[in-house]
Amino acid sequence: MKSSAGRSRAGSGAAAAARPSAAPARNRAVPALPTAELFERFDRGAFPSTLYVEGPSEPLKAALLAELRHAWAAATPQSPAARVLRAAESSAEEILAIFQGASLFSPRDLVIVLEVEDLARSEKRATALAQGLSRPAGESTLVLVESASDAARKSLDEVRSACAARWIAWPAPRAELRAWGARRLARERVEAERGALEAVVEACEGDALAFFNELGKLIALAAPGGRLGADDVAAVLRPALGAELPEYLAAVALGQPAIASQRLGRLLAAGVGEGAVLFSLSNLVGGALGGWARSPDLSAALRRRLPPRALSRALDAMYRAEAAWKGGRADVVAVLEQATRSVCAPDLPGDR
Repeated sequence: MKSSAGRSRAGSGAAAAARPSAAPARNRAVPALPTAELFERFDRGAFPSTLYVEGPSEPLKAALLAELRHAWAAATPQSPAARVLRAAESSAEEILAIFQGASLFSPRDLVIVLEVEDLARSEKRATALAQGLSRPAGESTLVLVESASDAARKSLDEVRSACAARWIAWPAPRAELRAWGARRLARERVEAERGALEAVVEACEGDALAFFNELGKLIALAAPGGRLGADDVAAVLRPALGAELPEYLAAVALGQPAIASQRLGRLLAAGVGEGAVLFSLSNLVGGALGGWARSPDLSAALRRRLPPRALSRALDAMYRAEAAWKGGRADVVAVLEQATRSVCAPDLPGDR
């Protein structure tokens, strides 16, 4: 027979188990919200106190932030502009002070923190931010945006679990891209004829970056209150959409071999000379090593991704590709494909 002390302990334990937990379990991330549900919240001005944005599609992240800022400006005219911070330039304490601070002039703010993974370089900083997020104050909204990564960053689990809502930017299928486009057109007050959006999606082959770029151009052409027809789309879109050199070089600089290979094929199909592509690729690598760069931003992105030894290896591959092309020892398309893969390749541990 149990003693009264044992029964008391058992009873208190059962009561504790029945009580709802005051805080979420450590490192247990909240379920990701579907895009449609998140948009529905935006439309009625019900913004989560904290929103964690992650996933591999950077174009969709940018599109989501644009929708959020537009909805925020409509719902909160007293403080329509978002405050944008970078985690590398702001401490956890500064971020929390801005988020939780109250002002007579702006009682409710939208705060967006980009590249939040920089906070996780220090376990102390990540823990401090997570603990602060569990105690939101006021009606402000804090959005933490994590850059794309090949693998999940376990060091950010505590921060994810502390957020009230979470959204993952998975690559969108074509039907979902059409929905994103319809929302963007409605926001810009542009009416689309039947089949117009479908034509843009099909021409972009489902590529989100190309889709949003081309849609933006078409919206600018139609102007607010205008009408976008399928014939207008066909007249404006080029035969090989997304075939510009900068888009190809951007995929190379960001280490996206599949996308870079696809855009290389579009470039060549559009009639861009092999020599021009090879020169641009060599210039991208040379600029990353400190030489003159035609596209400084892209060279800087490549330099951030690859250490000096890996860049030197990539430049050597470019020299060999040029020699093989000029010497006629290999098919020029094969040479360009190999050079593209060489520069896209991730750095090896020994390159550090």
